[in-house]
Amino acid sequence: MGPGAPQPQPPAPPRLRLGPPPPTDQLRGWIVTWVLTVIAGIVRFIGLNRPTDGGTPVFDEKHYVPQAWQMLRNGGVEDNPGYELVVHPPLGKQLIAIGELLLGYNGWGWRAAAALSGTIMVLLVIRVARRLTRSTLLGAVAGVLLICDGLSHVQSRMGMLDVFAALFTLAAFATLICDRDDVRARLAVVLAEGRIDDSPYGPRLGVRWWRFATGVLLGLGCAVKWSGVYWLAAFAVLTLVFDATARRAAGVRRPWVGTIVRDLAPAVWVLALLPVLVYVGSWWGWFRSETGIDRNVVGYDRGANGVGPDGPWAFLPDALRSLWFYSAHVLDFHAGLTTQVSGQHPWESKPWTWPMGLRPMLYYYASGDKVKGCGTGDCVSAVMLIGTPALWWPAIPVLAWSLWRAVIRSDWRYGAVLVGYGAGILPWLANIDRQMYFFYMAPVAPFLVLATTLVMGEILGRSEAPWERRQTGLLVVGLWVGLAVANFAYLWPILVGVPITPDAWDAQLWLPSWRP
Repeated sequence: MGPGAPQPQPPAPPRLRLGPPPPTDQLRGWIVTWVLTVIAGIVRFIGLNRPTDGGTPVFDEKHYVPQAWQMLRNGGVEDNPGYELVVHPPLGKQLIAIGELLLGYNGWGWRAAAALSGTIMVLLVIRVARRLTRSTLLGAVAGVLLICDGLSHVQSRMGMLDVFAALFTLAAFATLICDRDDVRARLAVVLAEGRIDDSPYGPRLGVRWWRFATGVLLGLGCAVKWSGVYWLAAFAVLTLVFDATARRAAGVRRPWVGTIVRDLAPAVWVLALLPVLVYVGSWWGWFRSETGIDRNVVGYDRGANGVGPDGPWAFLPDALRSLWFYSAHVLDFHAGLTTQVSGQHPWESKPWTWPMGLRPMLYYYASGDKVKGCGTGDCVSAVMLIGTPALWWPAIPVLAWSLWRAVIRSDWRYGAVLVGYGAGILPWLANIDRQMYFFYMAPVAPFLVLATTLVMGEILGRSEAPWERRQTGLLVVGLWVGLAVANFAYLWPILVGVPITPDAWDAQLWLPSWRP
């Protein structure tokens, strides 16, 4: 090799081959996390008891809040009416019931669990964004964006189920990302010890507690709403891709086959069987009851339903067969919940309007003599579920950039976030006749925040970038975040029901699709 020829570069250290290490500013990271979490708690809990419909729940709270109260009275199950109104698994209502038990049957009681869940989500999104970007600053940016997201804010202040589904979905994603880092750290140790070639499939990875937690959390998500199964399937595929790419980065000779041989069976247990056990366990109150809906339909009902102790599934316990029967009835209900059968709901929307939040939802509205406090004799109080435009309106370019980074540049961070985002919206495109609503995006909002934060990280630039480049990036990101905060503050009256004048209410409705 001549003196002018480029010198060969030494191989990267094992840990760097498998990805950069986590940030080292642990103390500052946790200070930022807890400060923003406290702010989120204040914002979510302030005035939580308002509004109410004459002291009763509003909008879909009217379904879940009374059923949660019934659970306290009935030993863990809802009332058993003559028709099957109970159409979701029990966990979300059980969580609402805890707040009612502690604080009573009032706005504080039936919304406390939701507000706490929304606060915890801010903590989680900070830690996830920090882990994805290796930047405490960008973790803080993600936390501020989620605090100021109108959809997440309103759902965190309603006694409904979707905020709990959002919490468990985000928590499952967080543990999945932790598992990815843990796997790569273990492979780095094997690589440093020179044992990576002991087998063409790579090493066994041992017990993976982060992935175990992912399975538990996904099961809990399904125990709130069945739509959790979309993320269960998506994250199961994602973890196997993480495993295969980690083995490839470590130099395993047959990484994909190694993933099948080493990782597939444990993944099936943790991300298929374990969530089912968690889901079934959430029905503990129904199993121990005698009056739960369809609880004893197997073994006692030999009439019109045609359910008896015999048949090909007779080897299963009657309780499980009864739950299956009950679930089939619930599935029939949801399948029939179409615009053609049930009519057009005034606030119905379709999935293609969700990314930008083009059709929000009005949860509460009162005017005239019922509302005081705006300084005039004619006041309006309203709560509208609306995504903060500064965050939601740039969603299409943010998602397009994320897709380009994931596909063309093979940036796993964007790919993982897009998987979480897509699992919450793409399945609904399969049945566009069904009645659908913008609040279905509650579990998706954190992934929009994460995608936006990753894009802001590109704008910000690397820490070693030239000073002018870095300052320009800081200015753009600061303006974007500041716009989101200001936008959230402007919308505050219609996010929490503050009395305003009719003119102020009209000024809040920026698009024709926002109007009743």
